[in-house]
Amino acid sequence: MRHRNGSNVRDPATIPALVRPAPPPCGQRAHPPPETWQAGWVTSATHSTLFPQVPDSPDAVLDGLDPEQREVATALHGPVCVLAGAGTGKTRAITHRIAYGVRAGMLQPASVLAVTFTNRAAGEMRGRLRQLGATGVQARTFHSAALRQLQFFWPKAVGGPLPRIVDRKIKLVADAAAACRIRLDRNELRDLTSEIEWSKVTQTVPADYAAAAAKSGRDVPRDPAEIAQLYAAYEDLKRDRAVIDFEDVLLLAVGILQDRHDIAEQIRAQYQHFVVDEYQDVSPLQQRLLELWLGDRDSLCVVGDASQTIYSFTGATPDHLLNFRTRHPGATVVKLVRDYRSTPQVVHLANGLLSQARGRAADHRLELVSQREAGPEPVYTEYVDEPAEAEGAARRIRALLADGVPASEIAVLFRTNSQSEIYEQALADANVPYQLRGAERFFERTEVREAGAALRGAARFGGNDALLDDVVDLPSQVRAVLSTKGWTTEPPAGSGAVRDRWESLAALVRLAEDFARARPEATLADLVAELDERANAQHAPTVEGVTLASLHAAKGLEWDAVFLVGLAEGMMPITYAKTDEQIEEERRLLYVGVTRARVHLSLSWALSRSPGGRPSRRPSRFLDGLRPGSGAGAAARAAGGGPGGVERGSGGSAGPAAGRRQRKSRTPARCRVCGRTLTEAGEMKLMRCEDCPSDMDEGLYERLREWRSGQARELGQPAYCVFTDKTLIAIAEAVPEDEGELARIPGVGVRKFHRFGAEVLAICAGQDRVRGAGGE
Repeated sequence: MRHRNGSNVRDPATIPALVRPAPPPCGQRAHPPPETWQAGWVTSATHSTLFPQVPDSPDAVLDGLDPEQREVATALHGPVCVLAGAGTGKTRAITHRIAYGVRAGMLQPASVLAVTFTNRAAGEMRGRLRQLGATGVQARTFHSAALRQLQFFWPKAVGGPLPRIVDRKIKLVADAAAACRIRLDRNELRDLTSEIEWSKVTQTVPADYAAAAAKSGRDVPRDPAEIAQLYAAYEDLKRDRAVIDFEDVLLLAVGILQDRHDIAEQIRAQYQHFVVDEYQDVSPLQQRLLELWLGDRDSLCVVGDASQTIYSFTGATPDHLLNFRTRHPGATVVKLVRDYRSTPQVVHLANGLLSQARGRAADHRLELVSQREAGPEPVYTEYVDEPAEAEGAARRIRALLADGVPASEIAVLFRTNSQSEIYEQALADANVPYQLRGAERFFERTEVREAGAALRGAARFGGNDALLDDVVDLPSQVRAVLSTKGWTTEPPAGSGAVRDRWESLAALVRLAEDFARARPEATLADLVAELDERANAQHAPTVEGVTLASLHAAKGLEWDAVFLVGLAEGMMPITYAKTDEQIEEERRLLYVGVTRARVHLSLSWALSRSPGGRPSRRPSRFLDGLRPGSGAGAAARAAGGGPGGVERGSGGSAGPAAGRRQRKSRTPARCRVCGRTLTEAGEMKLMRCEDCPSDMDEGLYERLREWRSGQARELGQPAYCVFTDKTLIAIAEAVPEDEGELARIPGVGVRKFHRFGAEVLAICAGQDRVRGAGGE
């Protein structure tokens, strides 16, 4: 089973260590950027320069932080709890907190331990700290930190070397099942391995398994007594073979710290300040280890969001986050709700999704407030079958690529990994490059290791290499060296291993180009050193390819465009989610998916699995009241949720109440030609299916396009910010004669109606353009 942190426990370290400004809103003139956060000019939490200059002073570390982020960064004493919504810059806040403390001399770098859950997150944290001038701080996963301590203290506490850590426990589970004469198929083996892992992170011994599983309401795969028997046999087998497993790393660390106070005090003398990221995901075992690291001190900062708890099946619980103030009555609590990642349209949907949630985590949800300008509405699409859904996503992705969205800024996210294959095929058929999230890590790829060796050799002996005789600048040197490893100026046709290899080498070329722009005097040796640091931090460069990933694997990532696919009942929520708590976790999983999108968000589902199948599926219940034509109850609740962007974009001067009235009176939109129910936003604007015949007035459409171009130039905005093509087509088909007819056309909102309505009606009536009718 693949673990969340992906630690390579077979090769541990042996030495312990105790943006660009957004465009102005559609329909408004461009203005110079304001200079202070109060006016919205906050340094982006997610888009940073690839090779930024190190701040020249402690105060400079605080530059660009918003008031709440600054509060986090300067709260260096006592317990601190940061409740941080998606896209609010939590990693930025805590890394600047550490860097400010180090640079101001209030924290010694070697005394700080920052822990998180994945090697990628730990690597990103180390990279950011390095860019802020805070080197020497330890940023690790729980397992990595515990393993280092075990390796160092095991000879003193137990004697001899640390037992070997098994690579794959599933083989041991199979052997234990055979010893118990229990027959298991492959799926049952995986399920029982997961049960053993859950038992260990919740500190449940075999004798207590049945009672603990019943108390937690787990949907166990076999008879609990049988699982307990197998669990006990598994533990016996490990002892007989003198091996330990992944969870034992934490268990043994906890055992040593509890039993050996001298070792505990030695570790506490080393680490005096702790930061825990993604605190909603800690298991009881990890929480116990953290408490032992802390001792009786309270120099702890935790960061999390209960609404992003999606790993309860591994033992994670948000209770430690939600109970933090109870355990630490004097704690400073800071809420981060300014969303710098997503547009108001995406944030509106995310808030609406959570407004329907139930349970304790839902009671503590954060209402996000988008800090970005308006973007396109989320697109909802229903397909007849799954192949059609995959082909539709591929077509839309090709359109985004044609519009200039990089492939690396697009993701297709699904509930289970088994859904990946059909999208791999659809993208390959459309000649769209893609990469699978969760595959081999970048710096461990064969071609990357070979490229690194070649660059290292060229840096050392380049003066004697004829290959570099005619190249001077750093990027040209890198291109010359990598050309011997398979890099070419143009990518190979098709997909597969050859294309994957080229994409890896192309990522190194782009990194060299960015590095040279940031540091014009840099040499090939400097680049090699940068690559080495990135490899140690697992800070990989961007690979140009559409990302295919499960929703769980997408946690902590973000893209300009996100396609959430397979959103049908039975898949979202998944069939085996039975209890209220399980259903709510599925809702949070979809929330995580929605909040990965910066600008473009597409949600889709298929009515049947295969072509010709019975169209019996229905869209996910989580979209009820949120997608067009699905009822008004949930949308009304979302609209009444207070600050957080729910009302944003609902109708300009008409106000929130008007927006709610419109939703309550909404009925399913139907094609005016064939009568089919419309679910796609573009078709709803036209009030007909894309394939149904159009009665558009071509001459009127061209006049409207010409008028729109003039308006866009005056406003300094893209043309679609005036009206989209679909809206212009709808106007040219309807040819409205009065204000009422124009206002009823989807895409003509209240603000645009007041601004442009008189001119549009004049053009529809065949008159010359009316200047100033919708002016400032």
